[in-house]
Amino acid sequence: MNETTGAELAAKLLQGADNEPMRAATRLLGSHQGGFWLRRFAEDEELARMADRRLINERDGIDWDALTRLMRTPGWSRRASGSETAVLEFAVSLVGDCAVNLRQVLHAVDATEFQLLLRALREAVYGEAN
Repeated sequence: MNETTGAELAAKLLQGADNEPMRAATRLLGSHQGGFWLRRFAEDEELARMADRRLINERDGIDWDALTRLMRTPGWSRRASGSETAVLEFAVSLVGDCAVNLRQVLHAVDATEFQLLLRALREAVYGEAN
């Protein structure tokens, strides 16, 4: 999995994404830092334990309900930077029952990450940009 780009990881997972917000959020996570979160979901057993189940698999894609549960678990983000956490929270907010404070997100991300968030928001609302 380490030789695979984040975009390639996201493309594999898109087979299980059945609506535009899920597709946009998956592509966002694949684009951000070479698929940082997608790699963590696949490899980090601690996160899976905190969510009470695996967060990702290649057949079904991302388990957005498990991610929502994870984000409500105290301490889930202790091994992530503020911008990494903000990007994940934004992605999950596109799909699930996870409110996000846009002011906090916008202060946590840099200009490149901000553009990724904008693209994901546009794709979630209007469909794939390509």
